[in-house]
Amino acid sequence: MYRSLPILKITEHPELTAAAAAWFSSKWEIPKEEYLKSMKAAQANYSKSLSKDISVSQWYVITDGDKIVAGAGIIENDFHERKDLRPNLCALYVEPEYRCLGIAGAILEFICRDMKEQGIETLYLITNHSSFYERYGWKYLCMVKPDDEDELMRMYIHES
Repeated sequence: MYRSLPILKITEHPELTAAAAAWFSSKWEIPKEEYLKSMKAAQANYSKSLSKDISVSQWYVITDGDKIVAGAGIIENDFHERKDLRPNLCALYVEPEYRCLGIAGAILEFICRDMKEQGIETLYLITNHSSFYERYGWKYLCMVKPDDEDELMRMYIHES
């Protein structure tokens, strides 16, 4: 059962930027600099806005003490050919010892609610999973071709 661990937005916790970028990079083998660039762009857009509206780019982490145990992001496009299907949830990861506790569902729900509060009611994601996201209200939409890959991946949609 999920125990309440804080879900933090990197835009509101810039002190976590370097650690979060390193953590995501270690999980997805994408250079840390790419995550830093996206997180810093989200922070710049967030701090410029008087109404505190977020940019499309947003990053979230769940912490247990000082340790990041889960996270995900919202980006314009998760490196696939369907540039019209945006924004995309990306990089969802839960540390193995924290799986099956409801953490993935909690962060997905939090992100969808947060995006809806900002006026973004439709989100997309690509994945190789065939049933995981359905548990959390996502619906299969179509197959898409990832950038620089030949095999198609499943595209899901979530509408709030």
